[in-house]
Amino acid sequence: MFRVTKEIHFCYGHRLLNYAGKCRHLHGHNGRAVITLEAEALDTLGMVVDFSEIKRIVGRWIDEQLDHRMLLHEADPIIPELIRQGEPFVTLNANPTAENIARLIFERTTAHGLPVVEVTLWETETSFATYRPQNPETGPPLRMREVAARPTI
Repeated sequence: MFRVTKEIHFCYGHRLLNYAGKCRHLHGHNGRAVITLEAEALDTLGMVVDFSEIKRIVGRWIDEQLDHRMLLHEADPIIPELIRQGEPFVTLNANPTAENIARLIFERTTAHGLPVVEVTLWETETSFATYRPQNPETGPPLRMREVAARPTI
C-alpha cells in the first residue's frame, strides 16, 4: 500500500449545543485538516494522487465552504440573528464537533473521487479528532447547508 497525506489549514468558528463546558459559547479555531489517501498501485507518474490535485480539489472546497465560516447545528438558536446580520454560516445535522467536521471533510473528499482512508482535524495544537470508517455501513452522511446571508438592515 502507498499513502500520501496533505495538510490544509483553515479558520472556523462553532459552538456545541447542549454542552456544559466552554464550547457551548461561540468561539473560533485555527484548524488543520490532515487528509490521508491510499492506493495499492501508483498512477503512471508514480503517485497515489498529486499533492497539488488534493489541494486543488479538497483545499478549494474547504476554502469555499468552511474557511472563515461559523459551523453550527441546524437547530442552533443563533441562526436567525446571523441571517439578520448578514453573516455567512454553515449548518450541519449534528453538533459541529471536531469528530463531525473530520467526517464531513472525509465524505466530501470521497465524493470528489479521491481514495481517502482517514481525515484528522486538529482543532488546537494539542487536540485532534480522526474519522476513519471501519466499514462502508457508517450510517447516513452528514448534511451540510451553506447560508450566504444578506443583511436585512
